Amino acid sequence: MNRRTKTVVLCCALLLLTAGTVGPAATATDAPRQREAAALTGTAKLYRSAGDDITFSFDAHLAAKDTADPTKATGTFEFSHYLNGDGARAKAKVDCLVTGGKVAVVSGVITDSDLPGAEGKRVGITVHDAGHRDRLGYSWAATGSPVETKELPKCVGSAPFEKVKKGTGDFTVVPWRPDF
Repeated sequence: MNRRTKTVVLCCALLLLTAGTVGPAATATDAPRQREAAALTGTAKLYRSAGDDITFSFDAHLAAKDTADPTKATGTFEFSHYLNGDGARAKAKVDCLVTGGKVAVVSGVITDSDLPGAEGKRVGITVHDAGHRDRLGYSWAATGSPVETKELPKCVGSAPFEKVKKGTGDFTVVPWRPDF
């Protein structure tokens, strides 16, 4: 065999030997990821002319496998309201999440709060992810306090009537697409 043929054969052999080790390896993590059925994430402060410090944060998700049952949503959300040092905060465990377009309604049961009587109460919040003009509404808008809310059903909130303080809204809503 001449020198040129030997070089070509050697190069081809090297290519074949290294093709499996240098190329991308197929693993279980390379499989296409299924999109979650719905989600609401983000944090914002509400605007109040009196200077109230009101914050809402969400980390709520509905797995793709649970798309037919929004009451299988998981996660938490938190909210607080303070003015001149007085107020309260609460954390809730998500028990329902329904989204449509850029609007989400999430409900949950308060698991931790410094508001007397709030733990164990269900609250619901509605978010409109409107880019730089996000809005929010909450189930206790008519009662004045989550403590005064009686037997709220899952996934109930009010219209998103509150304005988010400029520069603070970063809500993200993943729209729900149920298979009915």
